[in-house]
Amino acid sequence: MAVKLHRDRAPLKTAGHPCWVVEKALIDAGIPYEVVREPSFPRSRRKRVIEATGQARLPAIEFEDGRWLREDSAALAARIRAGALFELPPGAA
Repeated sequence: MAVKLHRDRAPLKTAGHPCWVVEKALIDAGIPYEVVREPSFPRSRRKRVIEATGQARLPAIEFEDGRWLREDSAALAARIRAGALFELPPGAA
């Protein structure tokens, strides 16, 4: 199952950048994904992310079946590395 990684437009690939932390975890886990670049500022322009998750923060993952997952980047990367990306928590959009 391919997923869509919603991340900011900045193509930063540094260890401390939240979007890169999650993208790197997807790469390392061999999970196919597509990048969807969202506006960096103002965050209010991230309409789809806000509608789906209730917040404008990134990164967020959109699944093929329409569900979304938005967690802190460290927690999301840990979930990916643990092989639990597709096991969504209760209340996930």
